[in-house]
Amino acid sequence: MTTTKGQTERGMGLLPGEERRRSQRVVIRVPVRLETRIAEEKLLVSATTVAVNIHGAMVLCARSFEADTKLVIFNERTRERASARVTRTPRESSEGFLIPLEFDKPLPMFWQISFPPENWKPTDI
Repeated sequence: MTTTKGQTERGMGLLPGEERRRSQRVVIRVPVRLETRIAEEKLLVSATTVAVNIHGAMVLCARSFEADTKLVIFNERTRERASARVTRTPRESSEGFLIPLEFDKPLPMFWQISFPPENWKPTDI
């Protein structure tokens, strides 16, 4: 098997898309509320994060939203709000819809957790 210099430095165990990540993801369940306007009516929907990073989150929600929907995400634990958008069409799962959200700008302190350094990789056991 031939490897390029970049593959050798990063390791061979990367998942598809992992090398493109802008920041580390942390798998954590945080209760959130999504707020948006549809047909001039305010819509409030409860959701839970599946994974978070400084650029946004993957949330699990009973309702789907179209790609590029602009909304406000409200962190129920910290009471903080952030503007965000749905980055692509949500995927349906047995628990609801998995909705990828991206903040309008990176917010390293929105989740109030410490993220691993960018060069961190889990060890093989």
